[in-house]
Amino acid sequence: MTPPAAATGAAPTRREQILREAARLFAERGFHGVGVDEIGAAVGISGPGLYRHFPGKEAMLAELLVGISSRLLHGGRRRVAETAGPPGAVLDSLIDGHIDFALDDRALIVLHDRELDRLRESDRKLVRQFQRQYVELWVGVVRDAYPDITEDEARASVHAVFGLLNSTPHLGSPGALSGREPMAALLHRLARGAFDAAVPAP
Repeated sequence: MTPPAAATGAAPTRREQILREAARLFAERGFHGVGVDEIGAAVGISGPGLYRHFPGKEAMLAELLVGISSRLLHGGRRRVAETAGPPGAVLDSLIDGHIDFALDDRALIVLHDRELDRLRESDRKLVRQFQRQYVELWVGVVRDAYPDITEDEARASVHAVFGLLNSTPHLGSPGALSGREPMAALLHRLARGAFDAAVPAP
């Protein structure tokens, strides 16, 4: 999957602009509460002009939800492959990557929770496939960092940490803790604390 322009420093393409605004509007007002004309107006083109990029709203939703699941998986694999140092450093890198998503793509978290069932069955299966692979990637890294945790404990801990990190839509504005960095640092400490707590007492 091609990374979004924001990840490469390039200016967003018109297609990426449409997806960004569609995600924002869908999250704010629900999938059925937003019309094609409104999405077009948000990016400065006519509603019918959107059909040069997408066949309809359903295609936008599918690309948003399948796309973020794919991006998380491939970004996580890249971090595992490229991070040097002990297993704890690899886990820290995975946590940082997921925090970036949780803080910068909060609309997509809302969309996933609210609109996943609107996807075609084939697209839902693809989302679930990417998500399972992403979880298992984390499970392997967690077990390397915490050898005393069983596989089942590691998997349960990963799901719990995802729930914690993906709570960002409920935390108020991104700058609620005097800026993005303090929030990111707090989330990282909470995630590491959750994994530490999973280690059985001696």
